[in-house]
Amino acid sequence: MSSQNGITTAESTPRHIPSASGKLTLLPMVAATYFMVAGGPYGLEDIVKKTGYRATIVILLLTPLLWSVPTTLMVSELATAIPEEGGFYIWVRRGMGNFWGYQETWLTMAGSIFEMALYPNLFVDYIGQLVPSAVAGHHGLALGLSMIALCSLWNIVGARAVGEGSVLLNVALLLPFVGLILLAVTHGQSAAVRATPLRHADFLGGILIAMWNYMGWDNLSTVAGETQEPERNYSRAMLWAVVLVVATYLAPVAAVAGAGIDPNSWVTGGWVAVGRVFGGEALALAIALAAVIGSVGSFGALMMSFTRLPAVMAEDGYLPKVFARRSARTGAPWVAIAGCSLLWALCYPLGFERSLLLDVLLTGLSILLEFFALVALRIREPDLPRPYRVPGGVAGAIAIGIPPLALMIATLVRNSREWIGSTNELAIGAGVVAAGAIFYFLSRPSPERNL
Repeated sequence: MSSQNGITTAESTPRHIPSASGKLTLLPMVAATYFMVAGGPYGLEDIVKKTGYRATIVILLLTPLLWSVPTTLMVSELATAIPEEGGFYIWVRRGMGNFWGYQETWLTMAGSIFEMALYPNLFVDYIGQLVPSAVAGHHGLALGLSMIALCSLWNIVGARAVGEGSVLLNVALLLPFVGLILLAVTHGQSAAVRATPLRHADFLGGILIAMWNYMGWDNLSTVAGETQEPERNYSRAMLWAVVLVVATYLAPVAAVAGAGIDPNSWVTGGWVAVGRVFGGEALALAIALAAVIGSVGSFGALMMSFTRLPAVMAEDGYLPKVFARRSARTGAPWVAIAGCSLLWALCYPLGFERSLLLDVLLTGLSILLEFFALVALRIREPDLPRPYRVPGGVAGAIAIGIPPLALMIATLVRNSREWIGSTNELAIGAGVVAAGAIFYFLSRPSPERNL
């Protein structure tokens, strides 16, 4: 790899490439992306409560048009043009230089501390709904740590195992919602459940939640070196994953809306209560169990994505070389997996609140850097082979980044006064961003190691 003025040239450091038998194929790529982005329709309850059914359906259709579709177009071009392990880190570093590549990874890994602490807590919460005695005392902590250990072992087996396991978990996750939809559409609207006017509508607040539920399209790119025919399969995987996410968000909400359940009665975790209305305790139990499955699937798939970043950063000299060690059989970066798992296990008992603003801020900024890299690479490397190309040249690359940028600005302005304790969330986010610049200059390798 050569570097001029901090810009990495088209020549890049060779990455570990596992055998073809250990690589992800199209269907597992779609399934893993589904868990990285959605993990089921859980989380939509707050949108329904904030905006009502009609507005929720509008938001669930509008947000992917303004956010998901531009992002998947960008990911499709960059992932097929530069199908390297490390994904978006490689894109930003190659298009904009080493500093910005480092910031891309920093924002992602900093955000992962908040995000990855969420799933073990959700896992334990839903098990508590199924078997309260199982989470009593220190049992809940032990269950959460066991989930992290299980997902670590799953990932060490290899990316293909994670992808194929995600296919099975997707089926198990979505089957209860198929039952819910069928029961809801045949239920009819009765006087007992007729919808009442929404008491407190919050459209922009609903969009913020929807953005969080539609984030993660770029995460599969970090395992590009472990996928079959990435030049062909990434754009196809993005297309089918968008269709699957939008369909599994819209269908259950629309079915329940048609049955007339009062939107004011929805709370976080409300799908279990909705299932009880239509299918009794059996369906409520199935939906709660599906939430447990969704937590495991999302945590495992995101672990696969995030742990490739320290492995590639170690190869580039920003972290100790030990993090680049991989399994000789599967190619999985087992040291990075173990290290990240330990970090997330230490953070899990802290019980971080799900901070939507911080998640959207850190993840959104990293995605905007990817859009900037798309434009930079169009200018710097116009002849780069692009199996999939966003139409419109440089202007087209700029245009698809405008809706996500506008959406980011609107939601941050709307939610700029959210607090964690006595500290403004935007101030915390600004501190995290500033720390990334400091750590870059503290950890950057010597010029000789960039050659």
